[in-house]
Amino acid sequence: MQDTLSEVLRAVRLTGAVYFAVDASEPWVTEAPAASELGPFIMPGVEHVIEYHVVVSGTCWAGVVDEPAVKLNPGDIIVFPQGDSHVMSSAPGMRGEPTLDAIRAVSSGRLPLAMSMDGGGSEKARLLCGFMGCDARPFNPLLATLPKVMHLRAQDGDDILRRLVEMAVAESSVPRPGSDCTLSRLSELLFVEVVRRYVAQLPPEGVGWFAGLRDENIGRALQRLHEKPTHDWSLEELAKESGLSRSVLAERFAELVGIPPMQYLAQWRIQLAASLLRSSKSSLAEIAERVGYGSETALSRAFKRQLGVAPAHYRRESVPMVTGTGTKFP
Repeated sequence: MQDTLSEVLRAVRLTGAVYFAVDASEPWVTEAPAASELGPFIMPGVEHVIEYHVVVSGTCWAGVVDEPAVKLNPGDIIVFPQGDSHVMSSAPGMRGEPTLDAIRAVSSGRLPLAMSMDGGGSEKARLLCGFMGCDARPFNPLLATLPKVMHLRAQDGDDILRRLVEMAVAESSVPRPGSDCTLSRLSELLFVEVVRRYVAQLPPEGVGWFAGLRDENIGRALQRLHEKPTHDWSLEELAKESGLSRSVLAERFAELVGIPPMQYLAQWRIQLAASLLRSSKSSLAEIAERVGYGSETALSRAFKRQLGVAPAHYRRESVPMVTGTGTKFP
């Protein structure tokens, strides 16, 4: 039985890498520009960039610009899923000058790049800074439901997360053949583990895509849609599969996920089609068959209705776009 979160992560082409190992002594501050500015240098060709930081040793403060910062202790991880400009510093309330100078060095240096911010003080901190790339368009339900900031405290994790952090630290400290690939995979695993912990800590009365996954019946409906996106689903059949009546399924699904189940399926099929258009040389007829449309004409009609352009035009003219705000349900 397929895992819904894994299906989404595959479809939105999650990729990652660790780029900076930072050693700092107080007072220090660094202000990261928005993902829309970082993207072309960090991960050219991706639509959306997510930045995260792991505190290896020492303490620091982090937060979105003009919003309250949180204190980070050794082992803590902070993630900025929506790509907002943010500040990392030795004390709360500090501001820096956003610069792309260090980012530009990524293309010319061996990764991870070592950075030093020496304020001359005795309090020191060491950080690992990484980046995740993913598709934002046309439909990324995961990104749409993540907050601006995700803070995972060391005590909230488990042995798996600690081992991943330790492996990332080891690979960053002594680069070896294959380190770039290893760090990239570790970044992806770290992100998935952080998302798992975030979902586990959500209040039971919450709403959103994750709340839908956690709900026994709606989670089963989402799983069926992702398992068989090409199936000719009806609301009645999906309700039977999820153990609910048609009316309750429609109401509960829309309440938790934000859109009705059949609309969700239509948008997910278009996401799958868009991913195939960007990443494969399959014909439109082949793609239509693979995403649940019986013909090229049916796919073209649905694709144009949702995105405003025909699939062939999208494939030919689509320009990679980095966004700092993520996607939202219509």
